[in-house]
Amino acid sequence: MVTCADDAVARLAARIAEKVGPQRYGVWFKNVTRFTFADGYLRVSAPNPFIAEWIERHFAEAIGEAAREVAGQEFTLSFTVEPALAKGLGKRQPDRQVDYIANNPERVARLHKQLGGLPAGRTLRGKMEDFVVGPCNQLAYAAALSAIEHPGEQYNPLFVHGGCGVGKTHLLQGIANALQERDPRFRCRYVSGEEFTNDYVYAIKAKEQEAFRDRYRNLDVLIIDDVHFLANKRGTQEEFLHTYQSVEAAGKQVVLASDASPKMIGHFSESLVSRFASGMVVRIDAPDASTRAEVLRRRARRMQVEVGEAVIQHIAANVRSNMRELEGALLRVVHQARQTGEALTVALAERALRELVRQTAPVVMLADIESSVAIFFGLNPADLHTSRKTRTIALARAITMYLSRKHTTMSYPEIGRFMGNKNHSTVILANRRISGQLQANCVVRWMTPVGQRQQNLAELIQELEEQFTRKGA
Repeated sequence: MVTCADDAVARLAARIAEKVGPQRYGVWFKNVTRFTFADGYLRVSAPNPFIAEWIERHFAEAIGEAAREVAGQEFTLSFTVEPALAKGLGKRQPDRQVDYIANNPERVARLHKQLGGLPAGRTLRGKMEDFVVGPCNQLAYAAALSAIEHPGEQYNPLFVHGGCGVGKTHLLQGIANALQERDPRFRCRYVSGEEFTNDYVYAIKAKEQEAFRDRYRNLDVLIIDDVHFLANKRGTQEEFLHTYQSVEAAGKQVVLASDASPKMIGHFSESLVSRFASGMVVRIDAPDASTRAEVLRRRARRMQVEVGEAVIQHIAANVRSNMRELEGALLRVVHQARQTGEALTVALAERALRELVRQTAPVVMLADIESSVAIFFGLNPADLHTSRKTRTIALARAITMYLSRKHTTMSYPEIGRFMGNKNHSTVILANRRISGQLQANCVVRWMTPVGQRQQNLAELIQELEEQFTRKGA
Protein backbone atom coordinates (compact mmCIF):
# COMPACT_ATOMS: atom_id res chain seq x y z
CA MET A 1 0.00 0.00 0.00
CA VAL A 2 1.35 3.43 -0.99
CA THR A 3 0.94 6.08 1.71
CA CYS A 4 0.61 9.83 1.22
CA ALA A 5 4.17 10.23 2.45
CA ASP A 6 5.42 7.65 -0.07
CA ASP A 7 3.56 9.43 -2.84
CA ALA A 8 5.07 12.80 -1.85
CA VAL A 9 8.57 11.33 -1.81
CA ALA A 10 8.05 9.76 -5.24
CA ARG A 11 6.81 13.06 -6.66
CA LEU A 12 9.73 14.86 -5.02
CA ALA A 13 12.26 12.49 -6.59
CA ALA A 14 10.64 12.94 -10.01
CA ARG A 15 10.67 16.72 -9.63
CA ILE A 16 14.35 16.74 -8.57
CA ALA A 17 15.18 14.62 -11.62
CA GLU A 18 13.44 17.19 -13.83
CA LYS A 19 15.36 20.07 -12.24
CA VAL A 20 18.85 18.59 -12.23
CA GLY A 21 18.46 16.53 -15.39
CA PRO A 22 18.46 12.75 -15.88
CA GLN A 23 22.26 12.47 -16.10
CA ARG A 24 22.95 14.24 -12.80
CA TYR A 25 20.07 12.43 -11.12
CA GLY A 26 21.41 9.07 -12.27
CA VAL A 27 24.92 9.86 -11.07
CA TRP A 28 24.15 11.38 -7.65
CA PHE A 29 20.62 10.38 -6.57
CA LYS A 30 19.35 7.17 -8.19
CA ASN A 31 19.16 4.22 -5.77
CA VAL A 32 21.41 5.92 -3.18
CA THR A 33 19.33 8.71 -1.63
CA ARG A 34 16.36 8.70 0.71
CA PHE A 35 14.02 11.63 1.42
CA THR A 36 12.04 11.99 4.63
CA PHE A 37 9.50 14.76 5.32
CA ALA A 38 9.33 15.67 9.02
CA ASP A 39 7.43 18.71 10.37
CA GLY A 40 8.90 21.43 8.18
CA TYR A 41 12.18 19.56 7.67
CA LEU A 42 13.31 17.45 4.75
CA ARG A 43 15.99 14.93 5.63
CA VAL A 44 18.17 13.97 2.67
CA SER A 45 20.10 10.76 3.37
CA ALA A 46 23.05 9.46 1.34
CA PRO A 47 25.23 6.34 1.66
CA ASN A 48 28.48 8.08 2.56
CA PRO A 49 29.72 11.52 3.61
CA PHE A 50 31.25 12.26 0.21
CA ILE A 51 27.95 11.90 -1.67
CA ALA A 52 26.00 13.66 1.10
CA GLU A 53 28.34 16.66 1.00
CA TRP A 54 28.37 16.84 -2.80
CA ILE A 55 24.56 16.82 -2.97
CA GLU A 56 24.36 19.47 -0.25
CA ARG A 57 26.85 21.75 -1.98
CA HIS A 58 25.52 21.42 -5.51
CA PHE A 59 21.86 20.48 -5.38
CA ALA A 60 20.43 21.92 -2.14
CA GLU A 61 18.70 24.77 -3.98
CA ALA A 62 17.10 22.42 -6.51
CA ILE A 63 15.95 20.04 -3.76
CA GLY A 64 14.43 22.91 -1.76
CA GLU A 65 12.57 24.24 -4.80
CA ALA A 66 11.29 20.78 -5.71
CA ALA A 67 10.07 20.16 -2.14
CA ARG A 68 8.25 23.50 -2.10
CA GLU A 69 6.56 22.76 -5.42
CA VAL A 70 5.52 19.25 -4.37
CA ALA A 71 4.34 20.01 -0.82
CA GLY A 72 3.39 23.68 -1.10
CA GLN A 73 5.57 24.86 1.78
CA GLU A 74 9.17 25.73 2.66
CA PHE A 75 11.37 23.05 4.20
CA THR A 76 14.62 23.24 6.14
CA LEU A 77 17.01 20.72 4.62
CA SER A 78 19.06 18.32 6.72
CA PHE A 79 21.74 16.17 5.06
CA THR A 80 22.74 12.96 6.80
CA VAL A 81 24.59 9.72 6.15
CA GLU A 82 22.66 6.45 6.09
CA PRO A 83 25.20 3.66 5.47
CA ALA A 84 22.57 1.06 4.53
CA LEU A 85 21.97 2.97 1.30
CA ALA A 86 25.42 1.88 0.09
CA LYS A 87 23.81 -1.39 -1.05
CA GLY A 88 22.14 0.49 -3.89
CA LEU A 89 25.37 2.00 -5.21
CA GLY A 90 26.09 0.62 -8.66
CA LYS A 91 29.58 -0.68 -9.47
CA ARG A 92 30.11 1.92 -12.17
CA GLN A 93 28.45 4.76 -10.29
CA PRO A 94 31.66 5.98 -8.57
CA ASP A 95 33.41 6.06 -11.97
CA ARG A 96 30.58 8.16 -13.37
CA GLN A 97 30.81 10.50 -10.36
CA VAL A 98 34.52 11.09 -10.99
CA ASP A 99 33.87 11.75 -14.69
CA TYR A 100 31.15 14.20 -13.75
CA ILE A 101 33.40 16.05 -11.29
CA ALA A 102 36.20 16.29 -13.84
CA ASN A 103 33.84 17.83 -16.39
CA ASN A 104 31.51 19.70 -14.05
CA PRO A 105 30.03 22.70 -15.92
CA GLU A 106 27.73 23.90 -13.17
CA ARG A 107 27.51 27.58 -12.34
CA VAL A 108 30.33 28.61 -14.66
CA ALA A 109 28.16 30.61 -17.02
CA ARG A 110 26.47 32.35 -14.08
CA LEU A 111 29.67 33.03 -12.21
CA HIS A 112 31.57 34.72 -15.02
CA LYS A 113 28.89 37.39 -15.37
CA GLN A 114 29.11 38.58 -11.78
CA LEU A 115 31.10 41.73 -11.15
CA GLY A 116 31.93 41.26 -7.50
CA GLY A 117 30.42 40.89 -4.07
CA LEU A 118 28.50 37.82 -2.97
CA PRO A 119 27.13 35.88 -5.96
CA ALA A 120 23.86 37.42 -7.12
CA GLY A 121 20.75 35.77 -5.73
CA ARG A 122 22.81 33.59 -3.40
CA THR A 123 22.08 33.46 0.30
CA LEU A 124 24.85 32.27 2.59
CA ARG A 125 23.35 30.35 5.48
CA GLY A 126 26.19 30.65 7.98
CA LYS A 127 25.88 33.39 10.62
CA MET A 128 28.45 34.24 13.28
CA GLU A 129 25.74 34.49 15.93
CA ASP A 130 24.65 30.90 15.16
CA PHE A 131 28.16 29.47 15.41
CA VAL A 132 28.48 27.37 18.57
CA VAL A 133 31.82 28.11 20.22
CA GLY A 134 33.68 25.54 22.30
CA PRO A 135 37.21 24.33 23.02
CA CYS A 136 37.26 22.57 19.63
CA ASN A 137 36.90 25.80 17.64
CA GLN A 138 37.53 28.70 20.02
CA LEU A 139 40.78 29.81 18.40
CA ALA A 140 39.29 29.69 14.90
CA TYR A 141 36.28 31.70 16.06
CA ALA A 142 38.49 34.36 17.69
CA ALA A 143 40.58 34.65 14.52
CA ALA A 144 37.40 35.03 12.45
CA LEU A 145 36.19 37.86 14.71
CA SER A 146 39.55 39.58 14.27
CA ALA A 147 39.25 39.29 10.49
CA ILE A 148 35.80 40.89 10.72
CA GLU A 149 36.84 43.70 13.05
CA HIS A 150 40.20 44.44 11.45
CA PRO A 151 40.25 42.93 7.94
CA GLY A 152 43.69 42.66 6.40
CA GLU A 153 45.56 43.81 9.51
CA GLN A 154 46.42 40.89 11.79
CA TYR A 155 45.56 37.40 10.55
CA ASN A 156 46.22 37.52 6.83
CA PRO A 157 45.73 35.08 5.36
CA LEU A 158 43.46 33.24 7.78
CA PHE A 159 43.62 29.53 6.92
CA VAL A 160 41.07 27.26 8.64
CA HIS A 161 41.30 23.48 8.33
CA GLY A 162 39.58 20.46 9.87
CA GLY A 163 37.61 17.30 9.13
CA CYS A 164 34.20 16.79 7.56
CA GLY A 165 31.26 18.71 9.00
CA VAL A 166 33.09 20.54 11.82
CA GLY A 167 31.94 24.04 10.84
CA LYS A 168 34.56 25.44 8.45
CA THR A 169 32.00 26.50 5.84
CA HIS A 170 29.73 27.97 8.52
CA LEU A 171 32.59 30.10 9.84
CA LEU A 172 33.63 31.37 6.40
CA GLN A 173 30.06 32.21 5.46
CA GLY A 174 29.65 33.93 8.83
CA ILE A 175 32.64 36.17 8.06
CA ALA A 176 31.20 37.07 4.65
CA ASN A 177 27.74 37.81 6.06
CA ALA A 178 29.09 39.86 8.98
CA LEU A 179 31.22 42.05 6.71
CA GLN A 180 28.36 42.68 4.29
CA GLU A 181 25.99 43.53 7.15
CA ARG A 182 28.45 46.07 8.57
CA ASP A 183 28.78 47.82 5.23
CA PRO A 184 26.84 46.71 2.11
CA ARG A 185 29.45 48.52 0.01
CA PHE A 186 32.14 46.18 1.32
CA ARG A 187 33.50 44.19 -1.62
CA CYS A 188 33.42 40.63 -0.32
CA ARG A 189 33.57 37.55 -2.49
CA TYR A 190 32.87 34.05 -1.18
CA VAL A 191 33.41 31.10 -3.53
CA SER A 192 34.58 27.52 -3.32
CA GLY A 193 37.82 26.34 -4.87
CA GLU A 194 35.71 24.57 -7.48
CA GLU A 195 33.87 27.78 -8.38
CA PHE A 196 37.12 29.73 -8.65
CA THR A 197 38.50 27.05 -10.97
CA ASN A 198 35.37 26.94 -13.13
CA ASP A 199 35.27 30.71 -13.39
CA TYR A 200 38.93 30.85 -14.41
CA VAL A 201 38.53 28.09 -17.02
CA TYR A 202 35.52 29.86 -18.49
CA ALA A 203 37.41 33.17 -18.58
CA ILE A 204 40.20 31.56 -20.60
CA LYS A 205 37.80 29.92 -23.06
CA ALA A 206 35.80 33.12 -23.45
CA LYS A 207 38.96 35.28 -23.54
CA GLU A 208 37.70 37.27 -20.55
CA GLN A 209 40.77 37.09 -18.31
CA GLU A 210 40.72 40.80 -17.54
CA ALA A 211 37.10 40.65 -16.41
CA PHE A 212 38.00 37.65 -14.24
CA ARG A 213 40.86 39.58 -12.64
CA ASP A 214 38.63 42.57 -12.00
CA ARG A 215 36.20 40.31 -10.14
CA TYR A 216 38.80 38.74 -7.89
CA ARG A 217 41.57 41.29 -7.41
CA ASN A 218 39.61 44.45 -6.60
CA LEU A 219 38.13 43.20 -3.35
CA ASP A 220 38.13 44.07 0.32
CA VAL A 221 38.07 40.40 1.28
CA LEU A 222 38.45 37.19 -0.71
CA ILE A 223 37.06 34.04 0.89
CA ILE A 224 37.68 30.65 -0.72
CA ASP A 225 36.28 27.44 0.75
CA ASP A 226 37.78 24.03 -0.12
CA VAL A 227 40.92 25.65 -1.48
CA HIS A 228 42.47 22.19 -1.78
CA PHE A 229 40.37 21.81 -4.95
CA LEU A 230 43.09 23.85 -6.69
CA ALA A 231 45.63 21.07 -6.10
CA ASN A 232 46.66 19.29 -9.30
CA LYS A 233 45.65 22.36 -11.36
CA ARG A 234 48.87 24.20 -12.10
CA GLY A 235 47.39 26.96 -14.27
CA THR A 236 44.65 27.75 -11.76
CA GLN A 237 47.20 27.78 -8.91
CA GLU A 238 49.36 30.27 -10.77
CA GLU A 239 46.37 32.56 -11.37
CA PHE A 240 45.29 32.20 -7.74
CA LEU A 241 48.82 33.10 -6.57
CA HIS A 242 48.67 36.34 -8.56
CA THR A 243 45.17 37.01 -7.23
CA TYR A 244 46.30 36.39 -3.66
CA GLN A 245 49.32 38.67 -4.04
CA SER A 246 47.17 41.48 -5.47
CA VAL A 247 44.61 41.32 -2.66
CA GLU A 248 47.22 41.00 0.09
CA ALA A 249 49.43 43.78 -1.35
CA ALA A 250 46.44 46.12 -1.18
CA GLY A 251 46.13 45.38 2.54
CA LYS A 252 42.92 43.41 2.07
CA GLN A 253 41.83 40.21 3.82
CA VAL A 254 42.13 36.66 2.48
CA VAL A 255 40.32 33.79 4.24
CA LEU A 256 40.75 30.17 3.16
CA ALA A 257 39.48 26.78 4.30
CA SER A 258 40.53 23.22 3.57
CA ASP A 259 40.07 19.74 4.94
CA ALA A 260 43.86 19.56 5.44
CA SER A 261 46.62 21.86 6.65
CA PRO A 262 48.58 23.67 3.90
CA LYS A 263 51.62 21.39 4.12
CA MET A 264 49.44 18.29 3.66
CA ILE A 265 47.83 19.43 0.39
CA GLY A 266 49.53 17.50 -2.37
CA HIS A 267 50.59 19.23 -5.59
CA PHE A 268 50.36 22.73 -4.12
CA SER A 269 53.26 24.90 -5.20
CA GLU A 270 55.83 25.83 -2.57
CA SER A 271 55.00 29.50 -3.15
CA LEU A 272 51.37 28.96 -2.14
CA VAL A 273 52.20 26.75 0.85
CA SER A 274 54.70 29.28 2.21
CA ARG A 275 52.20 32.14 1.86
CA PHE A 276 49.45 30.18 3.57
CA ALA A 277 51.77 29.20 6.41
CA SER A 278 52.89 32.82 6.87
CA GLY A 279 49.46 33.81 8.12
CA MET A 280 47.19 32.35 10.82
CA VAL A 281 46.72 28.60 10.30
CA VAL A 282 44.13 27.24 12.72
CA ARG A 283 42.44 23.89 13.05
CA ILE A 284 38.84 23.12 13.99
CA ASP A 285 38.56 19.78 15.76
CA ALA A 286 35.55 17.51 16.10
CA PRO A 287 33.04 18.97 18.59
CA ASP A 288 33.58 18.09 22.24
CA ALA A 289 30.71 16.94 24.49
CA SER A 290 29.70 20.40 25.73
CA THR A 291 29.73 21.85 22.21
CA ARG A 292 27.63 18.95 20.91
CA ALA A 293 25.05 19.52 23.64
CA GLU A 294 24.81 23.24 22.88
CA VAL A 295 24.40 22.55 19.16
CA LEU A 296 21.47 20.27 20.00
CA ARG A 297 19.84 22.83 22.31
CA ARG A 298 19.99 25.53 19.65
CA ARG A 299 18.65 23.27 16.94
CA ALA A 300 15.78 22.17 19.19
CA ARG A 301 14.88 25.83 19.79
CA ARG A 302 14.88 26.51 16.05
CA MET A 303 12.63 23.49 15.55
CA GLN A 304 10.39 24.82 18.36
CA VAL A 305 10.52 21.45 20.10
CA GLU A 306 10.84 20.83 23.82
CA VAL A 307 13.70 18.39 24.27
CA GLY A 308 14.66 17.46 27.81
CA GLU A 309 18.24 17.86 28.98
CA ALA A 310 18.56 14.11 29.57
CA VAL A 311 17.73 13.46 25.90
CA ILE A 312 20.14 16.20 24.80
CA GLN A 313 22.93 14.64 26.85
CA HIS A 314 22.13 11.15 25.54
CA ILE A 315 22.38 12.24 21.91
CA ALA A 316 25.51 14.30 22.59
CA ALA A 317 27.17 11.35 24.32
CA ASN A 318 26.40 8.87 21.55
CA VAL A 319 26.75 10.89 18.34
CA ARG A 320 30.33 12.14 18.31
CA SER A 321 31.02 12.49 14.61
CA ASN A 322 30.28 16.05 13.46
CA MET A 323 27.76 18.88 13.48
CA ARG A 324 25.87 17.63 10.44
CA GLU A 325 25.24 14.16 11.83
CA LEU A 326 24.45 15.58 15.26
CA GLU A 327 21.60 17.70 13.93
CA GLY A 328 20.41 14.82 11.76
CA ALA A 329 20.26 12.59 14.83
CA LEU A 330 18.07 15.09 16.68
CA LEU A 331 15.73 15.31 13.70
CA ARG A 332 15.47 11.51 13.61
CA VAL A 333 14.54 11.36 17.32
CA VAL A 334 11.93 14.13 17.05
CA HIS A 335 10.44 12.56 13.92
CA GLN A 336 10.13 9.15 15.61
CA ALA A 337 8.41 10.68 18.63
CA ARG A 338 5.84 12.42 16.44
CA GLN A 339 5.28 9.38 14.25
CA THR A 340 4.63 7.08 17.22
CA GLY A 341 2.97 9.62 19.51
CA GLU A 342 5.42 8.76 22.30
CA ALA A 343 7.03 11.21 24.69
CA LEU A 344 10.54 12.40 23.91
CA THR A 345 12.42 10.22 26.38
CA VAL A 346 15.91 8.78 26.59
CA ALA A 347 14.47 5.32 25.88
CA LEU A 348 12.90 6.56 22.65
CA ALA A 349 16.12 8.33 21.64
CA GLU A 350 18.09 5.16 22.28
CA ARG A 351 15.77 3.14 20.02
CA ALA A 352 15.74 5.80 17.30
CA LEU A 353 19.52 6.10 17.18
CA ARG A 354 20.66 2.54 17.85
CA GLU A 355 21.46 1.62 14.25
CA LEU A 356 22.61 5.13 13.34
CA VAL A 357 25.13 5.23 16.18
CA ARG A 358 26.46 1.77 15.33
CA GLN A 359 27.12 2.55 11.67
CA THR A 360 27.52 6.27 11.13
CA ALA A 361 30.39 7.13 13.49
CA PRO A 362 32.96 4.82 11.81
CA VAL A 363 31.72 5.90 8.37
CA VAL A 364 32.27 9.55 9.22
CA MET A 365 35.72 8.71 10.57
CA LEU A 366 36.42 6.91 7.29
CA ALA A 367 35.40 10.11 5.48
CA ASP A 368 38.06 12.07 7.38
CA ILE A 369 40.64 9.43 6.47
CA GLU A 370 39.57 9.46 2.83
CA SER A 371 39.71 13.23 2.69
CA SER A 372 43.19 13.43 4.24
CA VAL A 373 44.61 10.77 1.92
CA ALA A 374 42.95 12.17 -1.21
CA ILE A 375 44.13 15.72 -0.55
CA PHE A 376 47.68 14.53 0.16
CA PHE A 377 47.83 12.73 -3.19
CA GLY A 378 46.08 15.52 -5.09
CA LEU A 379 42.96 13.42 -5.71
CA ASN A 380 39.25 13.74 -5.07
CA PRO A 381 37.72 11.32 -2.52
CA ALA A 382 35.58 9.99 -5.37
CA ASP A 383 38.74 8.72 -7.09
CA LEU A 384 39.25 6.26 -4.23
CA HIS A 385 35.79 4.78 -4.84
CA THR A 386 36.36 4.02 -8.51
CA SER A 387 37.69 0.91 -10.22
CA ARG A 388 40.64 2.86 -11.68
CA LYS A 389 44.09 1.47 -10.91
CA THR A 390 46.69 4.10 -11.74
CA ARG A 391 49.74 3.96 -9.48
CA THR A 392 48.67 7.02 -7.50
CA ILE A 393 45.03 5.98 -7.07
CA ALA A 394 45.94 2.39 -6.19
CA LEU A 395 48.43 3.52 -3.52
CA ALA A 396 46.04 6.11 -2.06
CA ARG A 397 43.18 3.60 -2.00
CA ALA A 398 45.31 0.94 -0.26
CA ILE A 399 46.48 3.42 2.38
CA THR A 400 42.87 4.53 2.99
CA MET A 401 41.74 0.94 3.47
CA TYR A 402 44.66 0.23 5.83
CA LEU A 403 44.00 3.33 7.95
CA SER A 404 40.24 2.66 8.00
CA ARG A 405 40.83 -0.85 9.31
CA LYS A 406 43.30 0.46 11.89
CA HIS A 407 41.30 3.43 13.18
CA THR A 408 37.65 2.32 12.88
CA THR A 409 35.64 -0.69 14.02
CA MET A 410 34.49 -1.41 10.48
CA SER A 411 34.89 -4.92 9.06
CA TYR A 412 36.58 -5.68 5.75
CA PRO A 413 33.21 -6.01 3.93
CA GLU A 414 31.94 -2.74 5.44
CA ILE A 415 35.04 -0.83 4.38
CA GLY A 416 34.78 -2.28 0.87
CA ARG A 417 31.10 -1.40 0.60
CA PHE A 418 31.58 2.20 1.67
CA MET A 419 34.53 2.64 -0.69
CA GLY A 420 32.56 2.01 -3.84
CA ASN A 421 31.25 -1.52 -3.24
CA LYS A 422 34.70 -3.11 -3.35
CA ASN A 423 35.00 -6.82 -2.58
CA HIS A 424 36.16 -7.56 0.96
CA SER A 425 39.15 -9.46 -0.46
CA THR A 426 40.34 -6.20 -2.05
CA VAL A 427 40.44 -4.61 1.41
CA ILE A 428 42.26 -7.60 2.91
CA LEU A 429 44.91 -7.54 0.19
CA ALA A 430 45.38 -3.77 0.57
CA ASN A 431 45.94 -4.18 4.32
CA ARG A 432 48.46 -6.98 3.81
CA ARG A 433 50.30 -4.93 1.19
CA ILE A 434 50.62 -1.80 3.33
CA SER A 435 51.45 -3.77 6.49
CA GLY A 436 54.20 -5.65 4.63
CA GLN A 437 55.67 -2.45 3.24
CA LEU A 438 55.65 -0.85 6.68
CA GLN A 439 57.48 -3.81 8.20
CA ALA A 440 60.06 -3.61 5.41
CA ASN A 441 60.43 0.15 5.94
CA CYS A 442 59.68 0.72 2.26
CA VAL A 443 59.74 3.93 0.27
CA VAL A 444 56.62 4.38 -1.88
CA ARG A 445 56.44 6.23 -5.19
CA TRP A 446 53.59 7.90 -7.02
CA MET A 447 53.07 10.24 -9.93
CA THR A 448 52.26 13.96 -9.82
CA PRO A 449 51.75 16.48 -12.64
CA VAL A 450 55.40 17.48 -12.28
CA GLY A 451 56.84 13.98 -12.17
CA GLN A 452 57.42 11.13 -9.73
CA ARG A 453 57.43 11.70 -5.99
CA GLN A 454 58.56 9.37 -3.21
CA GLN A 455 58.48 9.17 0.59
CA ASN A 456 59.08 6.69 3.36
CA LEU A 457 55.73 4.95 3.92
CA ALA A 458 55.93 4.98 7.72
CA GLU A 459 56.53 8.74 7.74
CA LEU A 460 53.72 9.28 5.26
CA ILE A 461 51.29 7.24 7.39
CA GLN A 462 52.27 9.16 10.52
CA GLU A 463 51.70 12.53 8.81
CA LEU A 464 48.28 11.43 7.59
CA GLU A 465 47.26 10.11 11.01
CA GLU A 466 47.99 13.51 12.56
CA GLN A 467 45.35 14.99 10.26
CA PHE A 468 42.37 12.98 11.48
CA THR A 469 43.07 11.42 14.88
CA ARG A 470 42.23 14.47 17.05
CA LYS A 471 38.64 13.73 17.99
CA GLY A 472 36.15 15.38 20.33
CA ALA A 473 35.66 13.75 23.73
